[in-house]
Order: sequence, then structure tokens, then C-alpha cells
Amino acid sequence: MSISDRVINIIAEQAVLEPSDVTPDSTLEDLGIDSLGLVESIFAIEEEFDITVPFNANEPTASDFDISNVAAIIAGIEKLVSEKV
Repeated sequence: MSISDRVINIIAEQAVLEPSDVTPDSTLEDLGIDSLGLVESIFAIEEEFDITVPFNANEPTASDFDISNVAAIIAGIEKLVSEKV
């Protein structure tokens, strides 16, 4: 399973949606994910990929990690995974 599919599955699970309902253009707000859901998604992603996401839940706009939409999140995770090796 690709990184993209794995991230979409995690986000879909948090949003209580089918993965097919999550598109790259979806924002977390579109999917009904609030700040707590976002934090839970980040934790799940960190665990799934054994990475640390540079995200501060208290200051999401101050983070270097782009959470503007699903595609941005996937791109960020792919970058972190590639840097891990």
C-alpha cells in the first residue's frame, strides 16, 4: 500500500468516512475533522510511519507542516519518510 493510501486510510478513519470519500483536494474541515481529530490523525500517522511530524497543535499556523488539504499532508509525510532513511 502506498504512503498516499495509508495516509488517506488514517484520515478517513478519523473522519469516520470511507477512504473513497477522501480526495487530495479535501481539507480537514471539509471532512469534519476538528483540532482534536487532527492531533489524533498526526499521532496515528507518526505511529504508522515511525516518524515525527513537525506540528504544534497549539500553534498550527506556526508549524512547518502544511495541513491545508489532504494532498499537502501526503506530500509532507512522503518528504518525512524519505528523509528518515
